[in-house]
Amino acid sequence: MGKELERFSRDKTIRVINDYASRGIPFIFLISFNGDENMVATPSEAARAELFIEMPGLVNHNLDNAPGEPIQFSKHPMEKNRYCEAFSHVIDQIHYGNSFLLNLTFPTPIETNYSLRDIFLSSKAPYKLLVENELVVFSPERFVRIQEDTITSNPMKGTIDSKVPGAYRLLATDKKEDAEHNTIVDLIRNDLSTIASSVRVKRFKYIEKLRTHQGELLQMSSEITGKLPHNYKATLGEKLFKLLPAGSICGAPKMKTVEIIRKVEGYERGFYTGIFGYFDGQNLDSAVAIRYIEKQDERLVFKSGGGITFQSDWEKEFDEMQKKVYVPIY
Repeated sequence: MGKELERFSRDKTIRVINDYASRGIPFIFLISFNGDENMVATPSEAARAELFIEMPGLVNHNLDNAPGEPIQFSKHPMEKNRYCEAFSHVIDQIHYGNSFLLNLTFPTPIETNYSLRDIFLSSKAPYKLLVENELVVFSPERFVRIQEDTITSNPMKGTIDSKVPGAYRLLATDKKEDAEHNTIVDLIRNDLSTIASSVRVKRFKYIEKLRTHQGELLQMSSEITGKLPHNYKATLGEKLFKLLPAGSICGAPKMKTVEIIRKVEGYERGFYTGIFGYFDGQNLDSAVAIRYIEKQDERLVFKSGGGITFQSDWEKEFDEMQKKVYVPIY
C-alpha cells in the first residue's frame, strides 16, 4: 500500500495548480463535485500513492494484466418510489422556475467478482482512473482539453439503447433529449466565455456508440471551442474552478440547481461528477468523473443519473439511470 495523497482544500488546490502550471511541472489532478476535497500530484507521486490513470498521452502505471475470467455483474436498484419522490420534487422546482435542467443522480449497490483494479485494467474507455481500494472511473466524457491556447469541451447529453428500433433517429429527434442537449451546449458555451474568447460550437449533436457488458448505447455530444489568453497557465487553477461543477452533471442555472441537488439527492457525491485529468507541462486534458464505482465499507456502489426537464417521464429517467450502471468490458 502506497502513501496516501494529501487531500487539498479548494484554495490550496488552486495555488498548487497555478504553481505547477506556471513552472511547466506535469501533474495529475482529481477534484470532487463540491470542490472541497481534491488531489494534485506529479504522475510518479500519484503512482506511489496508488492513484493510477489512463488517458490520451498518459499511463502512469505498469500494473499486471486484467484477469482472464469473465466478469459477473449484478445491480440492486433503489426503490422506484424513492426515485419518483425525488423526481417529483425536481419537477416542482422546474415549474417554480428555479431550474430548467437538473441532473438527478443516485447510488446503486452492485456485486461483481472483479476488484476495482480488475475493472480499471479490463474496462475500455478514453479516460480511466483508479484510487486503489477506494474508487474507479471509466469515463467517456471529456471535461476540457487545452492545446496551446485553444480550449475545447465535449458535453454529453442524450442516451439510448442502440437495440431500440430507429435508435439514431429517435435520439436525434426526441424533443426532451434535444432540449436537454441544447441547454447544456448553451451552458458550456457561456461557461467557456467567462475564461476564453472567440467561443463557438464547432460540432453540434454528433452521436457515438458506447460498448458495455450489456450491449451498445448511443450517446449524443457536441464540441465547443474558445481561445485562452497567452498567460493562462499562471491562473489555470482559478480558470478550472470557474468552470465547475461541470454543467453536464448539474444543470442550469448552476447555483440554484446545485442547491436543489444537495437537498433532493440525500447523499454525498464525493468525487463522483467531479473532474480528473493531466497537465503535461504544456497542455491539459481532463474528463468528467462519470461511470463511477466507489467502495463503501465492504460493498460497492455505482453512482449514476440523468438530466431532468419539464418534459421528462420519471419511469424513463429511472430506466436511463439504471442503463448507465454498466462496465465497458467486452
